[in-house]
Amino acid sequence: MQQLRALFDRPPLTGWDVVDILIVSLLIYEGLKLIRGTRAMQMATGGVLVLLLFYISQWFPLQTVSWLIRNVLAYVVIAAIVLFQTDIRRALSHIGRAPFFRYFARSERVQETIEEVLTATGLLAKSKTGAIIVFERVIGLRNYVESGIPLDAAVSYDLLTTIFQPDTPLHDGAVIISEDRIAAAACFLPLTVNPKLDRDLGTRHRAGIGLTEECDAVAVIVSEERGEISLSVRGRLERRLTTDDLRARLQDLVLLRRADGEEAMAASEADV
Repeated sequence: MQQLRALFDRPPLTGWDVVDILIVSLLIYEGLKLIRGTRAMQMATGGVLVLLLFYISQWFPLQTVSWLIRNVLAYVVIAAIVLFQTDIRRALSHIGRAPFFRYFARSERVQETIEEVLTATGLLAKSKTGAIIVFERVIGLRNYVESGIPLDAAVSYDLLTTIFQPDTPLHDGAVIISEDRIAAAACFLPLTVNPKLDRDLGTRHRAGIGLTEECDAVAVIVSEERGEISLSVRGRLERRLTTDDLRARLQDLVLLRRADGEEAMAASEADV
């Protein structure tokens, strides 16, 4: 009874207490999500039962049970590290991918994405394999992503070159890169209706221009007939780019994108 009385005889709840409870609740929730469906979930359930039994032994005269659990708990931490080492690594990796930490590593990841796209673009241009790769910026491209085949894969030049091979099911359409990952392939893009375009521009070029007329995305196009590299932004097409030219443009348009988006679009248009 004294323990129950002490449990309810607490000082008034403050704002910091609420914050403390919310943080602990969030940590428990995220931990349960990580171990859900794994062997660790069963072991965590067993651990909760052991702790519950320990508190029961404190409330009732179960001296032997209490002594046994106290002696066993001394080795629980070491045993948990050994048994849950895989899940602990996964949890720490999950925390490192949180939005707060991803913000600081964004520049490095964007640069790696650009280099992978440059390598793929160079190989596709050399083999005269048609391709269109779209970078999502501030305005989302969910409608166009849903029109294709979802991938959610890491950006790599070998995957990009494989997608656009003529004998693959995904080659006919655009690849959309969102948040430094390939969101989808074989995506359908709107065609431009601008009558002033050169007649030698094919469907890929018109699709890239049509998309960038509607949003702030950046489209990289490889011509199947000429092996020519082009870039479309804000409805304008830059043709006959070298790999170095494309690197400089993508760094300006994608890597240096501002968080609010408007300043980034103004800066990119000034360079076009």
